[in-house]
Amino acid sequence: MDTARSTDDEVGPASEGEPAGPDGKGWRGWVMDVRPLRHRPFRRLFASTSVTTIGSQLTAVAVPKQVYDLTGSSAWVGYASFAGLLPLVVFALWGGAVADRVDRRKLMLFTNVGIAVISLLFWAQSAAGIHSVALLMVLLAAQQGLFGINFPARSASIARLVPAEELPAAGALQSTVAQTGMVLGPLLAGALIPLIGLSTLYVIDAVALCATLWAVWRLPPLPPLDEGEGSGPGRRRAGAREVADGFRYIVAQRVLLLSFLADIVAMVFGMPRALFPQLASGTYAPWGEGFALGLLFAAIPIGAVAGGLMSGTFSRARRHGLMVSAAVVVWGLAITGFGLSAGLWWAAGFLAVAGVADMVSMVFRGAILQSAATDDMRGRMQGVFTVVVAGGPRLADLLHGTAGSLFGPRVAVAAGGLLVVATMLALTAAASSFRRYTG
Repeated sequence: MDTARSTDDEVGPASEGEPAGPDGKGWRGWVMDVRPLRHRPFRRLFASTSVTTIGSQLTAVAVPKQVYDLTGSSAWVGYASFAGLLPLVVFALWGGAVADRVDRRKLMLFTNVGIAVISLLFWAQSAAGIHSVALLMVLLAAQQGLFGINFPARSASIARLVPAEELPAAGALQSTVAQTGMVLGPLLAGALIPLIGLSTLYVIDAVALCATLWAVWRLPPLPPLDEGEGSGPGRRRAGAREVADGFRYIVAQRVLLLSFLADIVAMVFGMPRALFPQLASGTYAPWGEGFALGLLFAAIPIGAVAGGLMSGTFSRARRHGLMVSAAVVVWGLAITGFGLSAGLWWAAGFLAVAGVADMVSMVFRGAILQSAATDDMRGRMQGVFTVVVAGGPRLADLLHGTAGSLFGPRVAVAAGGLLVVATMLALTAAASSFRRYTG
């Protein structure tokens, strides 16, 4: 039995006279589906995510700003970013295997303590005036490695905290908070740096992580469900063989494989952010290069937040595979429209539509990962998910940057969007089990 779920319903059902209940009737059928927040353990996990999302974004702005201040080089900012990518990928894969072998609550506590300590070290080196890019890169690599372990454990825990039918709604809540943090965090960092200094941003992040520790501490234990079965030599291993088992599991489970391929197709072929600076300085220069660049980068997260706030319109859908396919196709069409747009506001509008489609795709891909994978594999699935999410856009930067130089940015963007549509339609047609999959 799922020991954690027995504590889920610590909050009673909705009060009589509310505009709508879990059936989605009335105006609550349109706005964000908040049913998962009725369950106290999930509410605590959600609260911890909400607090740390903005804090982590402060650090995400502070580190490249400090690197640039020290070097005066955007190339070094890129090198620092890459220094964090490799440990994120390695430790996300290994951390997923660990999350399937230990109590996920304890693993989250351990990694959150580590991340908080690193935030304090970021503050210490900045406050002490240590002008070392190498030290910044080492701290960033360590932070990203710990995050790579933490994220699979956190994500894999959701299915233990809410009923299966509420997994899409829980995913929408988590994703909306993350996207909101991506919009508000950098804006807040830009406003605070002139007032309190860059180093203080690291302290704020560390304080936010302390709040996270309290919320995670209050979660129920989340040990492996089969902890008492089949214990023996190697039962607790989380090595290369266990990571490889995760990849074999994905290949064997066509629905899971297609959910990962859908994200790879959308991100690699259809994420044109590498071309935003060129478009802002050329096609959209009449609107002001700085304004155009900021709007292009903000449009997708803004659309994603809007989609999350209206998640009641889709989070109760049962055909999860079909919803992913439809969302990726809409993403591709929206990116194509963006590539064909000569006007900045039309371009931003198409990117916002793409953001809504991305939110829908995230919600149902997350629900598929939570429901189609067994509990002893969820950590590894979330580890692979982390690698796909982190690596896909970086491959897209390389692909679109090269194509934009060869064919021009608008042609590269529009062609990429059409390639997303064609590839996703072909995958959906070839995999009837994915089209028919229900959560």
